Amino acid sequence: MNSNNNASSLNEKQWEAVTSRDKRLLVLAGAGAGKTMTLLQKIVYLIEKENIKSKNILAVTFTKNAANEMLDRLIISSDATGLYAQKFADKQITEKEKRELRSSYQSKSQWKALTIRTFHSLCFQILRKYGVSEFDNKFKILGETIWSETDEFAECNARETVSNIFHKILIRKCEDENFLFNLKRYILDYCVDKIHINTDKFTSYDKPYTTLDGTKVRSKSERFIADWFFRHNIRYVYEGKRQVSEKGFTFQPDFYLPEANLYIEHLSNMSSPMKDKQVEYSKAGFSVEYTYEDDTHDSALFSHILDNIVKNRLSEKYSPKMQTYEEAFNGFHNHIKDFIKKVKQVRDKIKVDNVNLSEVQEKAQTDQHERIRNFYALAIPIIEAFDKYCVDKAYLDFDDLIIRCISLLKNNESIAEELRERFRYVLVDEFQDVNSLQVEFVKLLLRDNTQLFCVGDDWQSIYGFRGSDVSYIVEFEKHFSPSKVITLNTNYRSAQNIVDTGNEVIKHNKFKLDKEIFAVKPSVQKVILYSAPEEDNDREAVNFCVEKVKELQKQGFTSDDILFLYRQRHMFYPDYDNAFKNAGIKVQKKTIHAAKGLEAKVVFIIGLTDGNGGFPDIWLEERILQTIKQQDRALLLEEERRLFYVAVTRAKEKLFLISHKGSESSFIDEIPENLLERIDKPIRLIQ
Repeated sequence: MNSNNNASSLNEKQWEAVTSRDKRLLVLAGAGAGKTMTLLQKIVYLIEKENIKSKNILAVTFTKNAANEMLDRLIISSDATGLYAQKFADKQITEKEKRELRSSYQSKSQWKALTIRTFHSLCFQILRKYGVSEFDNKFKILGETIWSETDEFAECNARETVSNIFHKILIRKCEDENFLFNLKRYILDYCVDKIHINTDKFTSYDKPYTTLDGTKVRSKSERFIADWFFRHNIRYVYEGKRQVSEKGFTFQPDFYLPEANLYIEHLSNMSSPMKDKQVEYSKAGFSVEYTYEDDTHDSALFSHILDNIVKNRLSEKYSPKMQTYEEAFNGFHNHIKDFIKKVKQVRDKIKVDNVNLSEVQEKAQTDQHERIRNFYALAIPIIEAFDKYCVDKAYLDFDDLIIRCISLLKNNESIAEELRERFRYVLVDEFQDVNSLQVEFVKLLLRDNTQLFCVGDDWQSIYGFRGSDVSYIVEFEKHFSPSKVITLNTNYRSAQNIVDTGNEVIKHNKFKLDKEIFAVKPSVQKVILYSAPEEDNDREAVNFCVEKVKELQKQGFTSDDILFLYRQRHMFYPDYDNAFKNAGIKVQKKTIHAAKGLEAKVVFIIGLTDGNGGFPDIWLEERILQTIKQQDRALLLEEERRLFYVAVTRAKEKLFLISHKGSESSFIDEIPENLLERIDKPIRLIQ
């Protein structure tokens, strides 16, 4: 097996994958095994050895940068002059100039008819060309921001953002009085008072509930009564102090209606005895009515009871209270923003998981929790109105591009056949990151004789929070049958100890494809584990890292050679950031998710502690999102372990793990001692 990993010398497994004629092939490639290079070599082989026309080849990846890099590597491989690589190496070149240069070289090369695109870009192209029967093919692309002029979708900029439209829809919905009051009730209950977190209290001291007019009351029932008065424009006093007579005692009736000169007491099994109050009311000749907790379980019945109580007692007919959106939510705009964000999350998850909106609605209506039922009663009409607005304006977001493309291919067999005839070879990079929509789209492009060539690594599937589903690569043979799997198990990036560390940790995952990865490079040192004293926060850990970086720089390592990785931003900022600035250290630093695909000679993984805010950090989506698709805690832990594997395998020569004594991450426990070198402070002696 040749260890020289370049386009002119493939190892046996890479060559087997490149030359394979299997119609459904998964190239299962470990970290640093050259999977993208293998995919690119497959393209070259098809054109130069199999005499396949480049127009018949489709390569799909996930990001614009990845697609551009693939095309750049192909152009460089065929540019005998070396000018293309030279021009791209110029640090003064702008992104626009790069795009123009890339387009110019591609149009004059053997790659001119080759299609290398992201899923979204490909679907955009298909809908623009063929989609008139499915959607307005002059559609605009809708995003979270307005596209810049340098973006590939700039020409079809929607000039509105998703959040703007959701806010506009919400305001329109609030023109309906019932919707407005229900939304305000939701905001007050679950964003302001957080009654789903605080227990349902009814004591003589607590007033945990806020009414529509801002009054604090003791129970949901009293809140209902106060809201009913507010909505009917009836002035009330809540628990105002009253002295019945000069010799009588002072007490606080639940409600007093000045215009009706009427007292209302609400009684529950938690209420104080009423006997003394009733005597005083009777002596003074005051009008008093009683409401009862048992009647509140039926809101329509209770509204009718309140209506009968106040009827004919007011000097004139009470009229409904009308409020504008601004009046209702003055002071609550941040909560409204969070509510809109949650509605958008729900819509995105429904689409990515390919779930029917009516199914979600039915499930939500039967949820045992009032908060979930109330949220979806508000959210689903907003989502429906949002979707209708977007159709009316001919707007598509990124997920809509794939959804509409799927619909187009399903409903127009002639168009689907034209695409299948053209794309006889379909290559998918980073297959571990696909979601259900992307898999359905790929399947629609295939004939029995289409060659599907997928490369990926289930051990590096880390985007479940964005909708990717690792089961499509783990169960590849179930989804694309009959199929073959070729494993690339030679790591050309990392030293043996680092590769072994990744292998040992990932073995603890159950839902995976088994493979043993071997390193070409020998170990230069063991994996270093530094556990700082637990009680000093990050002071000792930061000091250790600063000194170690200085030491590495003296050994000849540059800033670009050293990469700091963390699970969450707070692990690096502000402590590490400030210390590095003070020490004049400049450090590549990224979240592990952002570092996917990167590598460095030296990698530090910081924040490796157990518990909340540590790593692993198992975050179960709240129940509102669980309503759409249930999460499995065990599978979430496996994704965290895959994330740790990705972090470990970014290192080429040296790996440092930074933790705290006594609270080391469970992932550290999974690394055999023979791979670790522990650096500890001297043990403290008891005085």
